Amino acid sequence: MPATSATTRPKAPRPVRKKADPHPRSGQQGGRRREFTTRRGLLIAAYMAPAAIFVAVFTYYPVIAGSQMAFRHWDLNDLTDTSWVGLKNFHAVFADPNWDTVLGNTGLWVIGSIVPQLVIGFALALWLRRRFRFRGVYQALVFFPWAISGFLIGILFRWMFNSEFGVVNDLLQKAGLIDEPVAWLADPHKAMIAVLIANTWYGVTFFAIMILAALQSVPDELYEASALDGAGKVRTLFQITIPYIRVTLVLTVLLRIIWIFNFPDLIFGMTGGGPNNETHIVTTWMIKITQQGDYGKASALGLLVVAGLLVFTVFFLLATREKKREVGP
Repeated sequence: MPATSATTRPKAPRPVRKKADPHPRSGQQGGRRREFTTRRGLLIAAYMAPAAIFVAVFTYYPVIAGSQMAFRHWDLNDLTDTSWVGLKNFHAVFADPNWDTVLGNTGLWVIGSIVPQLVIGFALALWLRRRFRFRGVYQALVFFPWAISGFLIGILFRWMFNSEFGVVNDLLQKAGLIDEPVAWLADPHKAMIAVLIANTWYGVTFFAIMILAALQSVPDELYEASALDGAGKVRTLFQITIPYIRVTLVLTVLLRIIWIFNFPDLIFGMTGGGPNNETHIVTTWMIKITQQGDYGKASALGLLVVAGLLVFTVFFLLATREKKREVGP
């Protein structure tokens, strides 16, 4: 028998080398995760220390110091007695004869501003979503008021509503709607209407920006299908547009409520809370009490404002979580 040659034996298969993953997993860059050492921790703390100290000194310390004033007798007219008074300052806030007026004005200020801002802002957003000539120019004109200071807007509208040389009375007289100039800012009943008109003009821009951005995400296929089904504009608005951007509308309204509730700039620039405290809201009244030197009472009112804002913040966070749940996987 012929001997079997070694060259005729089958060759063993070569091992297949795995290619390196060009995109390593997060947290494993360089083949392994870097260990957290005390030296690295101290280095991170050193980098964060300046910012932490700055925030602590200029944010948290004033908040804590101002909060403890709410429970003390703290009057700039008599600093010899800063004793602990407990809830006396809160009782003084609720017992003040102006409290009911201020609280009612605050509710009217928020609701009377939100509703027209939302309606007019929604209409402007629907109009600006359409394609037409010079649309960019119109968008710039609509968005421009949001870049102006609220206090400056208040001064501007104070001139416009002036009873002697204001442009509002001039236009109304030329249109034949009034026979003689109206003292808008001197009348306790008309002054609140004037500041609501000014705040509506100022806040419409925010709603227009937010709603227009949300409308860009609505697929055109939905509108095409709605048109094929014979749906009108009103039905399309309430069955497609509003449901599709519902979460954005809720977030925008909640965020705007927080801002308007804590927005004394325009009122101070326009009326200063007058006449006879008829346009004071909670925040402007708090500033007035501070100017009078009663820091204890003002701090108590400030804590009440913070409590109210926290309630709206909780609703805002819950709505934000709902939006993430709908958008998420």
